[in-house]
Amino acid sequence: MNGVDVVTFGCRLNAYESDAIAARAVADDLRDAVVFNTCAVTGEAVRLARQAIRKAGRERPGARLIVTGCAAQIDPAAFAGLPGVDLVLGNADKSAPGALLGSGVAVGDIMTLPPLADRAARGPGERARAYVEIQNGCDHRCTFCVIPFGRGNSRSIPAEIVVERVQALAAGGCAEVVLTGVDLTSWGADLPGAPGLGSLVAGTLAAVPGLPRLRLSSIDAAEIDDELLAVLSGDRRLMPHLHLSLQSGDDLILKRMKRRHSREQALALIDRVRSVRPDTAFGADFIAGFPTESDAAFQNTLDFVAEAGLAYLHVFPYSARPGTPAARMPRVEPMVIRERAARLRAAAAAALARHLDRAVGHNTRALVERAGLARAEDFTEIAFAGDAAPGEVIVGCVTSHDGRRAYVHDWRLSA
Repeated sequence: MNGVDVVTFGCRLNAYESDAIAARAVADDLRDAVVFNTCAVTGEAVRLARQAIRKAGRERPGARLIVTGCAAQIDPAAFAGLPGVDLVLGNADKSAPGALLGSGVAVGDIMTLPPLADRAARGPGERARAYVEIQNGCDHRCTFCVIPFGRGNSRSIPAEIVVERVQALAAGGCAEVVLTGVDLTSWGADLPGAPGLGSLVAGTLAAVPGLPRLRLSSIDAAEIDDELLAVLSGDRRLMPHLHLSLQSGDDLILKRMKRRHSREQALALIDRVRSVRPDTAFGADFIAGFPTESDAAFQNTLDFVAEAGLAYLHVFPYSARPGTPAARMPRVEPMVIRERAARLRAAAAAALARHLDRAVGHNTRALVERAGLARAEDFTEIAFAGDAAPGEVIVGCVTSHDGRRAYVHDWRLSA
């Protein structure tokens, strides 16, 4: 076996970068290797990466084992010491020419990186959508988070480069482009004139009239600007789906997390978006069992899910990350964390069911991702029978759902 496998952990940006790693491996003629693109957002993510590396060492004797990503950037020695690991590569160089051919530990200071260089956009391939990185890193220091130490400070890709990438994807027939990054709404703060995310979105849609759909990945509720709201209101090609990094629905916990929004500010933002685009569906990230979280504080988060009318939740049991302020705070008992995470996941299932209930009886336009499965504009998963190719858009009425996805029976292809 002389192929190269890229094993991805974590976020959409890692998935984007894994495609760049795979392309670089081909360009550099790397052979018989496994590249692990790791995540550090939770202790479980790190554990799974270490487990996968050990397994590959047993099952692929002789193959080069290369470890990169956030966990490798933050703690390179821990991965360099694993049996069979040939190279630990920092986040800054994971797709750099020739970097995958090195050995030992090649991890630099992530905090001293220059502005982002141009990176290749991920092509659609067999997928209906493509991702375009517009930003990397984060300037904020939430008390639970190690990601700035894996990604560095916020750095933006200039608008003209973003537009050029989106134009190329649209010209190649890509049906949907997703703008992605670590802290998406900080885009532009380090560029001349400090433009906002709304100006980038408006400019991209104006410059690429042939792009059918533009979507945003996870964003910070503290930083949605007026121009972005105006685009949501005025251009139907910007998809009505926002995934918010909320983390809690309790004000004291938000303060201890060092988040930059309150419960009421988050609710007001959701109401404001719905006032200009009523069909917007919201997702959110939540941490269960953050240090010092009381029963009442957790109940405030549960109540927030219903009060905000959320549709999609990502639930993370709190995981202490070494070196973070939260790791020094009084901890919630592990059994309580697990129980709260289970209750929050049950609330997530109920929230999704309510969202799907509202969809029944309404027409939807859904982008086909693969045989029998499509994605509506508000990110609802749509199941259908019949033949439609990835990248095509089906139109039909939602007739039912199973709690996870909606069903469309009589549909037609969009003109």
